[in-house]
Amino acid sequence: MGVSFSGLIPTRETEFQELRGRVIAIDSSNVIYQFLSTIRDRFTGEPLRDSKGRVTSHLSGLFYRTSKLLENGIETVYVFDGKPPGFKKHTTEARIKVREEARKKWKQALAEGRTEDVRKYAQAATRLTPEMVEEAKKLLDVMGISWVQAPSEGEAQAAYLTASGKTWAVGSSDWDSLLFNAPRLVRNLTISGRRKLAGKESYVSVKPEIVELHDVLKQLGISHEQLICLGILIGTDYNPGGVHGLGPKTALKVVKEHKEPERIFKSVEWKFDILPEVILDFFKNPPLEKNAEIKKKHLDAEKLKKLLVDEHNFSEERITSVMKKLENKEKDKNQSKLGSFFKN
Repeated sequence: MGVSFSGLIPTRETEFQELRGRVIAIDSSNVIYQFLSTIRDRFTGEPLRDSKGRVTSHLSGLFYRTSKLLENGIETVYVFDGKPPGFKKHTTEARIKVREEARKKWKQALAEGRTEDVRKYAQAATRLTPEMVEEAKKLLDVMGISWVQAPSEGEAQAAYLTASGKTWAVGSSDWDSLLFNAPRLVRNLTISGRRKLAGKESYVSVKPEIVELHDVLKQLGISHEQLICLGILIGTDYNPGGVHGLGPKTALKVVKEHKEPERIFKSVEWKFDILPEVILDFFKNPPLEKNAEIKKKHLDAEKLKKLLVDEHNFSEERITSVMKKLENKEKDKNQSKLGSFFKN
């Protein structure tokens, strides 16, 4: 999903230690999809479920990965999608068809015992429902984690929170937040660690990556508006696949040669229903909640245990272990604030 700048713009690997004390605005749809896609039975491709058959992969990922970030001193603010722009309708409909086709292939692969295909098609069939979103918000509330509701695209709102200084960076594996003018992006934040390579039995170490918008523009030798044009030529959520025959490097040459949006778009064969200028304007002026508050919340251990253990059958022993770490972290944080108060 989103634009692909891989191999074109600079990234810098980092460690959790460097991010300690930072507040990251996380694109919730992006990471929850990751959890739903990856936290599955390795043989059947089925997501985790509770005793009532309700999917819990998203809750598992959200709880354990967010807890790990908190343990490492990284604060998070989750940003949820609102209403997508009307011109995204075709993309949404196309994705639904892809998921339906993937689900059919998953069932066939499962019946034929093709394990690797089972995993691949199960992930491609992943679907995030409104119910899952509400469950995620409920979990964040009892964990004491702040979240913000965007009027439209979550990445646009997360980018604004970062640009306005309320958060240090946007946390997402997609690049789109750069098009929405996020000054800093942290990729792989919620998938860092030892990860299995798709279709193979080997593993690779995944580390968080920091991307600075200023460095991107400087290295590419273009303006932010031109970066948006570059993304549009390559392909965004609003014109998937981009302009036929244009890879990232060729698209960059086109942008540098023609410079102005009007000339850039006139120089290529545009086959999408939506005009490129409309997409450009949306990235430059997305709907935003400029008065969004990042409300401070506190862990409610009793409600957290009730939600995960009693309602969704999570292991009480594991949940209790993580909760103790979170409680200790919150105590340390409060003591640190108290110490700072008396010093002043």
